[in-house]
This record gives sequence, structure tokens and C-alpha cells, in this order.
Amino acid sequence: MNHIPRKRFGQNFLTDQGVLYDIIRAIAPKPEDTMVEIGPGLAAMTKLLLESLKQLHVVELDRDLVARLKKTFDPQRLLVHEGDALQFDFSSIPVADGQKLRVVGNLPYNISSPLLFHLADMAPQVQDQHFMLQKEVVERMVAEPGSKAYGRLSVMLQWRYYMELMFVVPPTAFDPPPRVDSAIVRMIPLAQPLSCDVAKLAQVVTKAFSQRRKVIRNCLAGMFTETDLIDAGIDPQARPEAVPVAQFVALANRL
Repeated sequence: MNHIPRKRFGQNFLTDQGVLYDIIRAIAPKPEDTMVEIGPGLAAMTKLLLESLKQLHVVELDRDLVARLKKTFDPQRLLVHEGDALQFDFSSIPVADGQKLRVVGNLPYNISSPLLFHLADMAPQVQDQHFMLQKEVVERMVAEPGSKAYGRLSVMLQWRYYMELMFVVPPTAFDPPPRVDSAIVRMIPLAQPLSCDVAKLAQVVTKAFSQRRKVIRNCLAGMFTETDLIDAGIDPQARPEAVPVAQFVALANRL
């Protein structure tokens, strides 16, 4: 059964076997792991994961692919959840005592950032995440303070996760090939993130980076005084991209 990739679902299917095996080695699945794959597509990675796992959960939106998955795999080993990953309750997947959920997937570029924030809400219940994303997005996720790529996405995710760009994947590894390079990112939730109200942190970070060419004193005018910035360890003349995560957290805790 042939499947025509659908643009509205952001479907670019990974077909390069060498890249697939590199991803599996990075994930290192173990038989007893509780793992969920987002967007299994034509199941290229699904098949390889099931060679190591006793059971695998998958979340798939495309009804045709859902039917294909259910027809192809043993329903006792592949548990298919039909629906939008942005709306899916990942905490509904049962996990054995002492275990945490492992999350993997080739994420559609058009929903990658919202999906990362959706998953961040359940970070304490997750062991790790391995995702294929647009390379530019991964570079923003792992960017250090002072770099042009450092911004809202960097701060909000680095507050919760240790992240690492594992390797780059060229467009030729996909069918159809995307117009950009992709990359594999590893995300491990921090055991003890800095204490902070996530809504307040988001409020501060969003305002700070809304005018990133300005100095942070001007970006956050009306929200914090210059004294507030200094007390939080921030140079009022610094630009937002120069401010480390811990200082943004300190500001959020002053609200």
C-alpha cells in the first residue's frame, strides 16, 4: 500500500537506513522501557525500535497511517493512539513503578515548538526525549547565552532540560526531501530545575525577546526597574541574548 506524503501533516518520511540505525544507537532502547513514538509515519523507525522493545506506544494523526500500522503490527506489541500529539495526554500512558516515559519521534516542523512546550509540562515524568527536528530549531534549543540563536526557546527549554545536538541529517535522508537540514536532539529533564513559576518565566522571557535589539532595561521597562535587574545579577545595558537562564529565573521570581 503506497502512501502519498501529506503536506498538511508535515510528512517527510525518513528512509536512509544508516541514519535510522544511528538514531536507534543514540536512543539505545531496552526491552522493559516504556516508550512512545510521535508520528511513526511509515514505521521505518518503529520496526527497529520493536526489535529491542517488548512493547511500543505510537501517536499518529493520519487515519490512513493508523490503519496501516494496525494492519502491519501485532496489537499486543504496538499500541496505536490515534490523534493529534499536541492534544494527546502523554501522562495517560501507563508506566511501571520506578520507571519513567521515554519519548522519541521525527517531529513535523510545523508543530515542533508547540509540541516541545506541550511535552515540557510533564518533564518530571519523562526519562529522556530523542527527536528529529529542523536543524535551525535544535541550534536555538541548545544555544548558549551570547549567541544569535539564543532566545525564548533556549531559555524555556534549558530551564527544564539538559540538551545536546547529537548529529545532523541531510535532506537526502527523507522522502520527500525537506528544504532544510535536520538534526537529532537529546533532551534529559533536569532532576532539580531552578524553582520558578513557569507562567511568570514565560511572561518575562517573551517580553525580553520581543525587542531583542534593545538593551534589557528597555525591553523590560514597566515590568522591572534598573535596580531589580541589578539585584537579579543582570547588567541593565546587556542585550537579552546575553542573559543566562538563571538570571531570567531570578527575574520571574521577583514578579
